[in-house]
Amino acid sequence: MSPAVARLRRTRRVMTLLFASATAACLVVLAAVAVRIDAGSRRSGLDHEVGSRATGLSRAVWFDAGVLHLEPLREDELARGAQVLAVLQAVSGKAPSVRNVVPTRSALPDAKRLDGIWRSVLDEQETVLVSAPSAGGGRLRWAAAPVWDDDRIGAAVLVGTELARSEHDHDVLVRWLALGCTALVCCAAAVGHVLSGRAMRPAVRGLGQQEQFLAEAAHELRTPLATLRLVVERGGSSDEALRLVDRLSRLVTGLLARARLEAGAQQVELLPLRLDQLVETTVEELPDHASVTVTSEPVVVLGDPDLLAQAVRNLVENAQRHGDPAGAPVEVTVAPGLVTVRDHGAGVPVADRERVGRRGVTVTRGSGAAAGTGAGLAIVRWVAELHHGTARLTDAPGGGLLAELRLPLHPARTARASSSSSHEGPGTVGA
Repeated sequence: MSPAVARLRRTRRVMTLLFASATAACLVVLAAVAVRIDAGSRRSGLDHEVGSRATGLSRAVWFDAGVLHLEPLREDELARGAQVLAVLQAVSGKAPSVRNVVPTRSALPDAKRLDGIWRSVLDEQETVLVSAPSAGGGRLRWAAAPVWDDDRIGAAVLVGTELARSEHDHDVLVRWLALGCTALVCCAAAVGHVLSGRAMRPAVRGLGQQEQFLAEAAHELRTPLATLRLVVERGGSSDEALRLVDRLSRLVTGLLARARLEAGAQQVELLPLRLDQLVETTVEELPDHASVTVTSEPVVVLGDPDLLAQAVRNLVENAQRHGDPAGAPVEVTVAPGLVTVRDHGAGVPVADRERVGRRGVTVTRGSGAAAGTGAGLAIVRWVAELHHGTARLTDAPGGGLLAELRLPLHPARTARASSSSSHEGPGTVGA
């Protein structure tokens, strides 16, 4: 599986997760609203039921010459349907007395809470609703409705109903909502996974076709270039022709590598390597390396050897093409985290230095000679960015152009290095 396809699959999983998360968030909000509405509705219904029963029963009893008549409670349907029923009667200077308790005294709140309910009725002078546990530990909702004795409240009818049944029904609703939301989220995740897969199918197919094209292009371009080089060598052509063929071969290889990396068909593997050895080896492999001087010190960086060699080669070849016509050498310096290539040519105008690193940009140097299509320097900038570094052009002291390639140092940069005269190549070092 190519890295690009693996990234697409990861993207598909992320999209599925985001789709399921968004659906879950919406369902959670809706479920929370539904639970809140149901709880409020059940509480309102329960309050209405117990309040209406207490108010109705308070109208069924009466005072006659200070005597409270409770006989109607024995025949009233409201009294028969009450789960807990009691009458609180005022006693001068004392807590209210409790009469006509149904079913038992333990079903009522304790004396302190009864006194609190009684005081609430006296203060409000209308039916009051409170939640209070019974003496036996049951959770009940209470309604206390006043019974008037002329112009004062002489008693209150207390009716209670258990909260357990309503809460049980509410809990059942919550469980069903939780199960339903979970099932819907799973369905949404499955649908999102299918839809994201269908949406990415053309991209996966396109990546496969692009990777196949790049592989075929690499083969089809390298074969005629190798044949061309053999023909040039056998024909006794000039060294310039051979250099052009080699440069074309390297350019094609670099462009194909760049295309594969940008398409995701290949990944950059950064390894600790000796930058000074890599630069020296790259310069020695150039056909016209005699016109290049290298000054270096041991430096270890994290990088891809082939890509860094290509970037250095492009910088040096660019300096050779546009350097001093009188033959002043190109100067390459390797310092910690920095490779500089200096030529003694006419330089690049300041206004064009940013554009020259873009693909397809042509600029002029000095007397008007074209500096090329910009592919070589564009590749240098691209390689620098892949290595989390930078590439730029500046004026060289005393004239000419100075190209800088900056790279982050590896922690092992102080590792002991062999001398530049005895190195075996730009191999990797232990991290």
